[in-house]
Amino acid sequence: MNYCLLLFCFFGSLVLNAQTALESDFKAVESKVIEWRRHFHEHPELSNQEFKTSEKIAQHLKSLGIEVQTGIAKTGVVGLLKGNTPGKVVALRADIDALPVTERNDLPFKSTVKAEFMGSETGVMHACGHDTHTAMLMGVAEVLSKHRDKINGSVKFIFQPAEEGPPPGEEGGAKLMIKEGVLENPKVDAIFGLHINSATPVGTIKYKSGGIMAAVERFVINIKGKQSHGSQPWLGVDPILISAKIIDGLQSIVSRELDLTEEAAVITVGKISSGVRFNIIPESAELIGTVRSLDPEMKAKIIKRMTEMTETIAKAYGGEATISFENQTAITYNDPALTVAMLPTLQKVAGTDNVVLTKAATIGEDFSYFQEIIPGHYFFLGGMTPGNTAAFPHHTPDFVIDESGMLLGVKTMTQLANDYLAME
Repeated sequence: MNYCLLLFCFFGSLVLNAQTALESDFKAVESKVIEWRRHFHEHPELSNQEFKTSEKIAQHLKSLGIEVQTGIAKTGVVGLLKGNTPGKVVALRADIDALPVTERNDLPFKSTVKAEFMGSETGVMHACGHDTHTAMLMGVAEVLSKHRDKINGSVKFIFQPAEEGPPPGEEGGAKLMIKEGVLENPKVDAIFGLHINSATPVGTIKYKSGGIMAAVERFVINIKGKQSHGSQPWLGVDPILISAKIIDGLQSIVSRELDLTEEAAVITVGKISSGVRFNIIPESAELIGTVRSLDPEMKAKIIKRMTEMTETIAKAYGGEATISFENQTAITYNDPALTVAMLPTLQKVAGTDNVVLTKAATIGEDFSYFQEIIPGHYFFLGGMTPGNTAAFPHHTPDFVIDESGMLLGVKTMTQLANDYLAME
């Protein structure tokens, strides 16, 4: 008797049966994921105000027998699913907050929610797909909870508030979750996250090793001049002229001082404030903008040169200027070794031809703060109806996602957790 053949058949049958059971669970949970997504879409909540969202998530996790913590980083929810045997701990993360955007499409579950934001009333909308992320991770939790006896290790489900940034004067988001110990007790070994994309066809996964999204810095430049009559500029120091010279100089940093064959970088001035009247040269000006970078050394050089230029240019024209920086996100950096190890999982779930190497994006993601501490991998999931050539961008009133793309997200995150925990 060929015992090797018998063992192969036996274990092959176990794997096949397990995969068949997973596929059955995926099919069963898809309608729930769509229902949850529509609920969250119709009832969005702004950053640090996700109270009802968190309550629904926590109720679901508790119903699955998962250990649940609430109130993490104000409104975050963390679930811990312990497997049958001790082992590594993998975290799966979804962001749960919505945006101050008034929805303009005609979905039957469109948001009509209003809220106050920065002192003004605004509509509230899941205009970036966080509703889908939340629903998908709830689906992953349901599927994995049915197979906890086969899990070697533990899965930590992180439902994170305030990815879009906490309100002014408040803490929030990934930074606060880390500060409050979300990666400890038990200590997390690796973390995975995804972002649905309205311009990527359903069924497609886009990935990249290294920096996939940019570090984001907000900067403020305060310029001090000398006020005078607009007809007599020689009696004053014009902060508006200095502003123009500084802006022109800052753009030369990217175009003339950085090796853009290595990584992309962006310096943008988005707001200029100065003056009150057409015939008065004002005393001061303020510039506010953003820096995007994908390489730590490049980021350090940009900040150094911006500081030098701001001060020197202002002085050259008789004024004074200071610049300050506020970090918004770190580089979303996919650990190269983890990316290589998990690429077969992405290809197995989505199909090799549907897993596409992508270029880095200059948008930011506070998932990056988790990756500064532990290895992580973040990828993009297709949410555009195949054949569509006019997808609406994220953060806009007309943003829409094809819900048929969510099942691949559930499958991929489930399999990433399984395969990572099974690795030696």
